[in-house]
Amino acid sequence: MSELLNIDGSLFEGGGQILRIALPLSCLKRIPIRIFNIRAGRSKPGLMEQHLKGAELIRDMSNGKLAGAHIGSTEITFHPSEIKGGSFRAFVKTAGSISLLLQAALPCAIFAKETVTLTLHGGTNTEMAPQIDYMTEVFRPILEKFAVTFHFELNRRGYFPKGGGEVVVTVDPINKLNGIYLNKFGTVTSICGWSFVAGTLPEHLSHKMALSAKKHLVSVCKNINIVSYKENRHVAPENALGIILVAHTDSGCIIGADAIGKKSENVEKTGERAAEALKISLEQRACVDEHSQDQIIIFMALASGPSSVQVGEITLHTKTAIYVVEIIVKDVKFRIEPLEGGGNIIHCTGQAQHF
Repeated sequence: MSELLNIDGSLFEGGGQILRIALPLSCLKRIPIRIFNIRAGRSKPGLMEQHLKGAELIRDMSNGKLAGAHIGSTEITFHPSEIKGGSFRAFVKTAGSISLLLQAALPCAIFAKETVTLTLHGGTNTEMAPQIDYMTEVFRPILEKFAVTFHFELNRRGYFPKGGGEVVVTVDPINKLNGIYLNKFGTVTSICGWSFVAGTLPEHLSHKMALSAKKHLVSVCKNINIVSYKENRHVAPENALGIILVAHTDSGCIIGADAIGKKSENVEKTGERAAEALKISLEQRACVDEHSQDQIIIFMALASGPSSVQVGEITLHTKTAIYVVEIIVKDVKFRIEPLEGGGNIIHCTGQAQHF
C-alpha cells in the first residue's frame, strides 16, 4: 500500500476524465495513486472546482487520504480505504457538471458495503458534459444491462453560469457486474425526446426546437415523439433551453444525443444540432453513442465476465478510459476490432475476481 502508482494526467484526452476513471479504480483495487500533469494542456491547467469536489467525494466515500488537492493543483496523491456506504455530499458552487460527479462516484457506490446516497450540487444541464436527463434516460438503461441501476430524485435544476442544481442519487450495491454483449444494431423503432425552456423564456421556443429536431430526423424514423414544455419556476428559476433525444432499436440499443441552447444561435439550430448528433450515431449503426461509449469502459472492466460492444469511431475519451483502466487493473485487457463497413467492436476480458 505504500508504493504509489504514477499516472500522467496529460496523456490522451488529458482532462478531468483521467481523474474520474483513476480515482474510483484506485478505491476498488485498493491501489494508492499519484496523478501528475493534471489538465496540463488546458488553458487553465490543474484542478477546477468540479474536479476538486469530485476527488473529495471519492475520498469521503472510501475513507481515503487525499493530498495536494486544491484549485489549480496539477498533482495529487490518493490512498484509498474501504468503501463502506452511507450518505455523501458534493457541492460545486459553479455550474460544474453533476453528471460528471455522478460518473466518478457510481463505480464506488456499486461496490460499497451498504446503500449509498449521493446529494450532488452544481449544473444539471450544461455544455461540455451529458445533461442529467441523458444520464437517467440513456445511460441508466445501458447500465442496467450490467445488472445494476440507481435511483434518482431531481430537486432543482442548475444552468450555466450560476449552477445551483441539486439531485439525490441512491445506489443499492451488488456483488458483481455482468458482462454485456451489444453487437447487433437492428432497426430504429422509435425516437423520443424532451425539449425544454426555463426561467423567463417563452414556452413556444421549446416547440420550435422540437419541430426542428423532428424535421431533421424523419429520414431515419417516422415514429418520433418529442415533448416540449416549460420547466416549473420553483425547480428551474434561471433562464435556459435545451433538448434531449433518445432512439430505441428492436435489438435493445439505446442511443442518445442532446444540445444546450446558446445566445448566439436560434432555437431551430439547437434542435438541429441535437438531431444531427443522433443521426451520426444511427448512421454508424453504433449500439451506444459516443457519450456512453467512454462511460461504459470502466463497467466493462469491472464486470465479472467478458463484454463486447459495437460502436462508431473510437473517441479520444474512450482511448483515455482504456489507457487508465489497463494501467490500474492489470488483469483486464481491451481489444478494438475494426469492422469492414465502418465502426468498431470494443472487446474486454472483464475482471478475474470480484471485489
